[in-house]
Amino acid sequence: MPARTLAIGDVHGCHVALTTLLALVKPTAEDTLIFLGDVVDRGPATKECIDEVLRLQDECVVISLMGNHEEMMRGSIQKSFMLEMWLLCGGSEALESYGGLIDKIPASHLKWLSLLRPFYETPTEIFVHAKLEPRMTLANQTADYLRWKKLGGSERPHISGKRVICGHTPQKDGYPLVFDGWVCLDTDCCRMKWLTCLDVTTDHVWQTNEAGQSREFELADYA
Repeated sequence: MPARTLAIGDVHGCHVALTTLLALVKPTAEDTLIFLGDVVDRGPATKECIDEVLRLQDECVVISLMGNHEEMMRGSIQKSFMLEMWLLCGGSEALESYGGLIDKIPASHLKWLSLLRPFYETPTEIFVHAKLEPRMTLANQTADYLRWKKLGGSERPHISGKRVICGHTPQKDGYPLVFDGWVCLDTDCCRMKWLTCLDVTTDHVWQTNEAGQSREFELADYA
């Protein structure tokens, strides 16, 4: 099987959906697996989801991007962010998965949080958690755009000409948002919808949910 570049949308602590998805996609040592951010918070199993990401690092190339929820989690641990805000935004569920105490978060998870990337670029795509300012180069993007700004659905393509693959803006219908130059893979898994994986070369899509269900389709069907 040729090497694949696989992008996974917002997991949000949904471990059943994540493990079901991985069993379906079957990543190999030749594959690059890109988590678009927000692996943590909201769902019941942040700890287990990060454990899964760390396990995958021994099996294939794993790129983990920082989402706004990782930013809140890391900032709360470092006391540079409002703990109360994080807890209200899904951090309470994340903390509960560690037994309710920040001190119980393993060192390996703290290291993972410290090494998250702001974006990832290939010759044809840019991967980011939230969105990009279309007229700005990657070097000049702000944290607000990279992790917090919502996608409106009418943005112009990025000036690089590369397709932007992102998450962060939940799609209530459970299907990726696809328009010229953009694909959003946050399909609202933590609210009983779907977790999405996209093969960026073939545009094949796999989806799973917390009930252990799955489905597959081609991205062009929703462009």
